[in-house]
Parts: sequence; structure tokens; C-alpha cells
Amino acid sequence: MKKDLIGILDIMENAGYETSAFATTPEENSAQNEAKRAAKDGFDLLIAAGGDGTINEVVNGIAPLAKRPKMGIIPAGTTNDYARALKIPREDPLAAAKVIAKGQTVKMDIGQANENYFVNIAAGGLLSEITYSVPSELKSQFGYLAYLAKGAELLPRIKPLDMHIEYDEGIFDGQASMFFVAMTNSVGGFEQIVPDASLDDGKFTLIIVKTSNLVEILHLIRKVFNGGKHVDDSRIVYVKTSKIVADAPGERMMINVDGEYGGDAPMTFIDHKQHIEMCANTDQIPDSAITAENALAQDARDRFVHEMEQLPDQHESDDDAATPEK
Repeated sequence: MKKDLIGILDIMENAGYETSAFATTPEENSAQNEAKRAAKDGFDLLIAAGGDGTINEVVNGIAPLAKRPKMGIIPAGTTNDYARALKIPREDPLAAAKVIAKGQTVKMDIGQANENYFVNIAAGGLLSEITYSVPSELKSQFGYLAYLAKGAELLPRIKPLDMHIEYDEGIFDGQASMFFVAMTNSVGGFEQIVPDASLDDGKFTLIIVKTSNLVEILHLIRKVFNGGKHVDDSRIVYVKTSKIVADAPGERMMINVDGEYGGDAPMTFIDHKQHIEMCANTDQIPDSAITAENALAQDARDRFVHEMEQLPDQHESDDDAATPEK
């Protein structure tokens, strides 16, 4: 980020912000603690420059607060799933800063997994453990291709777990190889796993993969690539829900939260509707993915309503008008 920092600060200054920068340190929760401090100091906007892990830390710093600043993202990680979902340029930090400067925002849902918050994905089952097994060097060099390679290696070893998963409209009790709790349409660099994702409707997309058969899983993956046709497959549970309780009684099930180990089941997931206002390239986000008005549209609507209220009441002039003769 160093070579682009001056240009980024210049863009933000020209957008009307008085800016300062903080470089994260090796200290645990460095970004989280700084985000919390900045929010309490009254900053209007926090920009997380990094990958999904950095975004997760900043969100965990401000999500518990009653007053939360807006957030912007400058992608500098490997897969950058969250930036992909918000249509923020992932290869050009200055272009990403210009998106932030435009002032377009979405009030994004934020997930909570027990005590921790997350922005994009939580998962349980063997394949969710891929991220723990991929060395950082491979992530940096090959991005999500490194995850694909590791996934191919692990597929033959998949075994089902006896899962108990509660959601708004029902309960799943049975064997499953994995489950996903998704908040956007971008999971591991793929945009068809949740083709009907909404960013702000207060609902997770819960996906439970019931089969552990290698051939069937490969068939489901082909359906994902073929326009998201897996959502109607009988080997999948695909539902929208605001709360999930996941467990694997009698077995250890590690939970992946935004690409990192987030603890073991049992775990409760809660969707906090429209919890943090995020800068986004809303011109490129499908209308179906956003249920609420963005800030600019809402401001325009409020100004229009205010101007209409200033117009004289039509009835005030009616009394002075002459009654026309028949």
C-alpha cells in the first residue's frame, strides 16, 4: 500500500475528508483495536486496506458499538470476496479509493457467530478447513487457485458428519459433508454459489450439502458453474434465515469464519440487518441485491419531499377563486 498511499490520501482530501493513516502492527487485534478507537473518537469513515481478514477485524472493532462510522474498502488481499460483492476494483487501489469518494453506500447486513462478527461467510465441515491448510505464500501468489488445488486434494477424504442445524423455518437432522452461512454472492472467488444473494435483507443464505460422495459433489460443483442450478438439487438444503444454530453432536466440527478459524460447534449465527453502512459501487450492483435505498437516493428523496412540503396548499387559493357560471 505504501506506493499508493499518497494518491489515496489525495483522493480522499479532494472528496472533503480530513484524513489520517494507521499501519497495522503484529500486535493481536491491531486493526480491530484501532478501528474501535477511531470510531469512539468520532471519525466519519474508516477505510480498511487489506484482504477479507483485515475487513473482518475492522468490522469486529465497530460492530458492537452503538454509533458506527461508515466503512470503505481498498482491496489488498488474495481473494477479496467482500470487495467483489461490493463491485470495488480489486487490482487498482486508486480506483477503489475513487469509488469510496463517490459516496455511494449500502447498509450491509453483518453476521454474528457467537461473540464474533463476520461479513461474508461462515462454514463447517471438512472442506471448510481448506483455508487452514493453504500456506500464506501460496495464497499470495495464486489467490483462490490455491484453495482450488487444496480442495481437489481433500475431496477424496470427505466424510459426513451427523449435523443438527436449526433455522427459522425448520431443523436439519442428518448426515452432511458441510454447511455454508453466506451473506453475499461471492464465496471463495465464485459468484454463483449464492446466485440470489441480498446484501441487506436481514437473511443469511444457508446451504447444507447432504452428500459426501465424491462423484456427486463434483456434479454439484458443475451445477454451480452452470448458472447456479445447484439451488434446487435434492442433495442440497438451500434456505434463507435470520438465525442459525449449528452443531455436530459427539464430534468436533471446526467453524470457518471469513476464512479463519472461528471456534468449534455448537455455534449460533445471527444476522444483524443493515448494521454497517459500506461504500460500494452501487451502479454495478444488481437492484435485486439491495432492498434499501442507498444514501444518495435517500438524500434525493428527502430533498424532494421537503421541497414539496414548501409548496402552498392548493386549498388556500380555492376560497379566492370565482365559482364559474353554469
